[in-house]
Amino acid sequence: MLSPLGPTPIERLNRARADLRIGLPVVLSRRTLAVAVETLGADRLAALRGLGPLTLVLTSWRAETLKARVYDNDLARIRVPEDADLAWLQALADPADDLRVPMKGPLASERGGDATVARAAIALAKTAHLLPAALLVPLDGPVPEGLTCLDADEALRELSAETVLAPVSAARVPMRAAEKGRLHIFRPDDGGEEHYAVEIGAPDRAQPVLARLHSACFTGDVLGSLKCDCGPQLHAALDHMGRDGSGVLLYLNQEGRGIGLANKMRAYSLQDQGFDTVEANHRLGFEDDERDFRIGAALLRRLGFDRVRLLTNNPAKVRMLESHGIEVVERVPLKVGLNHFNAGYLATKAAKSGHLL
Repeated sequence: MLSPLGPTPIERLNRARADLRIGLPVVLSRRTLAVAVETLGADRLAALRGLGPLTLVLTSWRAETLKARVYDNDLARIRVPEDADLAWLQALADPADDLRVPMKGPLASERGGDATVARAAIALAKTAHLLPAALLVPLDGPVPEGLTCLDADEALRELSAETVLAPVSAARVPMRAAEKGRLHIFRPDDGGEEHYAVEIGAPDRAQPVLARLHSACFTGDVLGSLKCDCGPQLHAALDHMGRDGSGVLLYLNQEGRGIGLANKMRAYSLQDQGFDTVEANHRLGFEDDERDFRIGAALLRRLGFDRVRLLTNNPAKVRMLESHGIEVVERVPLKVGLNHFNAGYLATKAAKSGHLL
């Protein structure tokens, strides 16, 4: 029986994410060491090499860019040559230099066997906001002291489960858009980033509330970046709620469509090389959109809302809310922020992500 003072599976997941971010390996299913390529150092690479053959795990999107064969649907397991150094691994993980050095092979992909451990390693790297590339090595001896141990199947179940959010605090915040404002802070049970709800006025819980699910965008919301329409959408939504007298804006900390600010800047750099937003995400190894909009539905329920007038241009948000028990009685367009810097970005959102612009 587990001690009540010991870590739960979710708490071990959070430890594992923190370990990967600082370059520590984690143990998966007691048979494999996994480490994120992005934070791996040369000394640890040498120590891992001494344990056995190395396998590099990449997502199918990154493998497709590298012309590596994919035998596991969503990922590829690449055999690491004995003479491969840290620079070789990092060049496969990070597409920053792909155009200058396009040929990185030949790459030999493994096939057959169970890919669950590899899948768990990639999922952990993604949720740690690292590049989705992990190095695996079999562990035949005892588990090295101090390393975090996870069961791969259990980790994947926990990572795919809906986040449980608990209210932490709330206080009145008068704003330019509305003097009667209130900010609620919610904390997830998995140790992830907190999410916020901005309540304007006193919305009637018995009526559909004017609502906006807004994903954090440091560059647009704070710096006023012209590369996206996020800042204008944020302020236009709050202004709309202020004019209506009530509303709720959920500010979800899912920067860069869920890939994190560092990876978002990598995507921006790729966009400067000529790729659009979706292509840049794919070259990095991510899906078009890695956000979990179930969080928005959960927060609305927590706040007592089950019907909304949703401020969005994204039909996927409407479908997601409705599939999780929130009735969307009206989609309210939010078409603001077009300029010559982001015209291509908005065109891609319409053509590839289905936004109604």
